Amino acid sequence: MTLQDVLRGVSLMEGMPGRLSEAKVAGLEYDSRKVERDYLFWAFPGARVDGRVFAAQAIEKGALAVVSELDAPQGFSDPWLRVRHGRDSLATAARNFYQAPDERLGLTGITGTNGKTTTSFLIDSVLRADGRTTALIGTIEYHLAGRVLKAPNTTPESLDLFRMFDELLREGGRNATMEVSSHALALGRVHGLHFHTGVFTNLTRDHLDFHGTMENYFSVKRLLFLPEGVPAPPCAVLNYDDSWARRIELPAETAAYWYGFGEGAGYRARNVRYSFEGLSFDLQIEGARHTFRSPMVGNINVYNALAAICAGLSYGIDVETIAAGIAQCRAVPGRFERIDMGQPFLVVVDYAHTDDALRNLISVARGLKPKRVITLFGCGGDRDRSKRPLMGMVAGENSDYVVLTSDNPRSEDPLAIINDALVGLRRFDTPHDVEPDREIGIRKALGEAMPGDIVLIAGKGHEPYQVLGGKTIDFDDRVVARRILADFGHRVRE
Repeated sequence: MTLQDVLRGVSLMEGMPGRLSEAKVAGLEYDSRKVERDYLFWAFPGARVDGRVFAAQAIEKGALAVVSELDAPQGFSDPWLRVRHGRDSLATAARNFYQAPDERLGLTGITGTNGKTTTSFLIDSVLRADGRTTALIGTIEYHLAGRVLKAPNTTPESLDLFRMFDELLREGGRNATMEVSSHALALGRVHGLHFHTGVFTNLTRDHLDFHGTMENYFSVKRLLFLPEGVPAPPCAVLNYDDSWARRIELPAETAAYWYGFGEGAGYRARNVRYSFEGLSFDLQIEGARHTFRSPMVGNINVYNALAAICAGLSYGIDVETIAAGIAQCRAVPGRFERIDMGQPFLVVVDYAHTDDALRNLISVARGLKPKRVITLFGCGGDRDRSKRPLMGMVAGENSDYVVLTSDNPRSEDPLAIINDALVGLRRFDTPHDVEPDREIGIRKALGEAMPGDIVLIAGKGHEPYQVLGGKTIDFDDRVVARRILADFGHRVRE
């Protein structure tokens, strides 16, 4: 494909040199280490590293030209194509280079604060139950036609997305389901993507260190349903019980699937039944009542299942197949993940790291009728400080015992983070312990547990690391909990 064809639709700030326009492009890259001969290299501005410092290296490896929204460094004489927006231009070029694979797939995008990961796993399970070869892209890991890949970002850069879509098509795939983070929407990683179905789970306080206000946060999330420069998704799946979702003004041509518990929901869960083994509920679809069952637990997973059901319906999948897909989807890693070493109390690891997510987690635990709920949590460093006292309040108000510890302190002082959370926790008389060392904190929480209790280890979920003072160390709550339970004499039942 020629350079002119690759950059079709890209807004160039300066004209393209004539000698370059017909040059053949062999590939695209934003990582100079991966550049090969006749590639285009994108130099992004960065918070820590300016991509322009790698421009010379890319040229030395054979790049045709460098593309950037920034001016060329002083003295740089090789081809430099200045564009209006770096990531938007990469998305457009990648779409051209791979010949719009998003239009040949059923692409589902899921946005919202909580529930994106579980909902994506459920939708993927429904699609696979229908016999489809799929891709799943999200926080925990990427799945591509049955293979599992590491997930460096919840939503990859646009170039990586188009590469995966192209590979999925070559594998005979039909559908891709992806979490769409607010950062990805704001930074242009999904610019120009043609989604078939957009899903909105909910909106609660998070990422205000990046967005500043809830209104800004919402405006970015809304871009999934009202994108700039491309058609809106023909189908939208929205949580009727979320007030932010009801503010999304969908285009007339978009088919809306409103789900929830409220009377205004077109897909409304009724007769919800919870047990330790899972949940079930009834749903009216086209005048007929259907029962859905899931091995997951808690109210939040009814919402997640409803979203997946509506997404399945948006693709014309029959109800029986959708029900099978919901039932077949087991626990998602790090989402109410049970740790069983034969102990006489329940231990759960969960990714809850906002006040709303923590409230939902404790509510699920309460629904299992334990003797006591013991909650261990921490707050992330270098992130929105305003949610720390709110998380402390949620833990104090809803738990019987709390261990306040570190999450990922990053560059902040762990004790300073803990003190912010203590402001909310101390508004209640709930017995609590403060332990900055997360492993010791987990040991204290598990040591406090008695038969019939539930211990919630919240905040990190599937993450196998902890960031302390700029260093990343191996730390997996699940591994640590199992080791401590073994130290206490518990063993997995044969």
